[in-house]
Amino acid sequence: MADPTTPAHLRDEASTDALPIAPSLGASLDAARMPRRSTLVEPRVLFVCGLAVLLGVAAALIAQVLVKLIAVVTNLAFFGRWSLETVSPAGHHLGPWVIVVPVVGGLIVGAMARWGSRAIRGHGIPEAMEQVLLNESKIPPRITFLKPVSSAIAIGTGGPFGAEGPIIATGGALGSFLGQVLHVTGQERKVLLAAGAAGGMTAIFGAPVSAVVLAVELLLFELRPRSLIPVALAAVTAAGMRDALVGSAPVFPMPTVATPGLAALLCYVLLGVAMGFVSVGVTRLVYGIEDAFEKLPIHWMWWPALGGLVVGIVGWFAPLTLGVGYTNIEAIVDGRLAVGALAFLCVMKFLSWSVALGSGTSGGTLAPLFTVGGALGALACFALVALAPQLGVDPRIAGLVGMAAIFAGASRALLASVVFAFETTHQPAGLLPLLGGCSAAYLVSALTMRNTIMTEKIARRGVRVPTEYAADYLEQVLVRDACTRDVVSLRTRDELGDVRHWIYSGRPEGQHQGYPVVDDTGRVRGVITRRSLLDPSEPNNRRIGDMAMRPPVVVHEHHSLREAADHMVAEDIGRLVVVAVEPPHRLVGILTRGDILSAHARRLQEAHEAKRHIRFRQVLRRRG
Repeated sequence: MADPTTPAHLRDEASTDALPIAPSLGASLDAARMPRRSTLVEPRVLFVCGLAVLLGVAAALIAQVLVKLIAVVTNLAFFGRWSLETVSPAGHHLGPWVIVVPVVGGLIVGAMARWGSRAIRGHGIPEAMEQVLLNESKIPPRITFLKPVSSAIAIGTGGPFGAEGPIIATGGALGSFLGQVLHVTGQERKVLLAAGAAGGMTAIFGAPVSAVVLAVELLLFELRPRSLIPVALAAVTAAGMRDALVGSAPVFPMPTVATPGLAALLCYVLLGVAMGFVSVGVTRLVYGIEDAFEKLPIHWMWWPALGGLVVGIVGWFAPLTLGVGYTNIEAIVDGRLAVGALAFLCVMKFLSWSVALGSGTSGGTLAPLFTVGGALGALACFALVALAPQLGVDPRIAGLVGMAAIFAGASRALLASVVFAFETTHQPAGLLPLLGGCSAAYLVSALTMRNTIMTEKIARRGVRVPTEYAADYLEQVLVRDACTRDVVSLRTRDELGDVRHWIYSGRPEGQHQGYPVVDDTGRVRGVITRRSLLDPSEPNNRRIGDMAMRPPVVVHEHHSLREAADHMVAEDIGRLVVVAVEPPHRLVGILTRGDILSAHARRLQEAHEAKRHIRFRQVLRRRG
């Protein structure tokens, strides 16, 4: 005789005839809640792409407005005239009065930051990163206006900054504002922010590919089609607008240079190593200066004026340090500056920029770093040419490698640095030296510095910035490989009294809070809770199949653990019923949160074993 303490489906299957299924259960699996298969993109991405194209147009126009605004302020501040013509403040005739101009600019920026928005301080990218990571990419709309105006005043009055940081911040703010007006999701708002930033950078430099890569490395923190496609379309649109407005000539034109040989390539890689150490030192010194300003016994709104005082004094002795200085970069990669001029420009530009940036004024970092790095690279090459001319190194390529490598090391935006230097010079002979030098600088930076010039500020505020864009491990593991197959289930033909006796017997499998219910074909018909089974209003002779059950929350064997985990969160449950893909969708097992954690544990164990194997081989080599 069968043990009455065991549910019927655990007894001899041949001893009982199949019972008809209750009508209430006939459509149970059809009503089951199952996760959707993840796809590369959803149709919604078409809408986001349309918005991104509009942002590309708007960012290109705003970029040109910013350039003209800088020109207006420069002409007013240094030449006393109203003009839209782009000029360098180095040609001024103010004499020692030039010291006053950056101070006035600093006073205005400090006032705008205090009574407008403190977010306009700095070079803009860290602030955008912080909003992406902590605030669902919601940037206050007033930044769209305040950032370009404050930057134009800071740069136009002699601030040694580039326009790239402000326009990236402004384009990002515009994208964020559009996302807030249209009430899109946080993910879509992040994409729009990155699209606006990439469009702005493209419009300034005509470098759409590097703008997209920079957005991926510093703003998106992911490489997915749903985000990459809209950002790329925004950059392409902005590039087309720039070509129509100002032409397609490279920003930093270079003469044609010879393709470097193997010995020269090695020298450029070693130059990248040196620039990596320089980038670490530059980053630490900049934040050291910022820390020094923090200790001053005056309000921070006065700091930009103090920074402006240093900018003015340096600018009096070295006029080329004033303003954006794109002509300096062009002169470096064109080989027009002699050794003395390079050394003087390098020291003075770094002094002016580092103090001004540490004071919290508004401006970018790319152009100053390019100037300093390019000058150092060219200087190192001149020395090498004097010592070993047979190596075949070229000061112009060395300057190009130096300026890209210092930015790669300081920001750890490796690919963006390489592609940017190529796109702004149209110099194919520099690609291999750039790749080698920037990779070396990136390696040195990663080994010796925890945070970057972009992330140190927000890391001090407790913001954790992603450093790797690895594939999702849960996306690579299927449910069938992680689920528990030894499932305690009930049959539609079981009698409630037998099930209750089994539960009261105290067996561990009888203490679950819910059980899948299957018919004689193994098809899942629903899930019944322990509370329903112990409901005193239900008679003992009632069949499980006649009781009301909720539709099962199920997952197929071939779903990924990522899809399953997202489904758990969406349904607010801790376990999923696993069913076969093919009809009649038989019960396969149960997937719990613990099973997902176990999959992660296997990944960690495999990584640990790999490290142990490497250490063991190293020990053997030392002993051998």
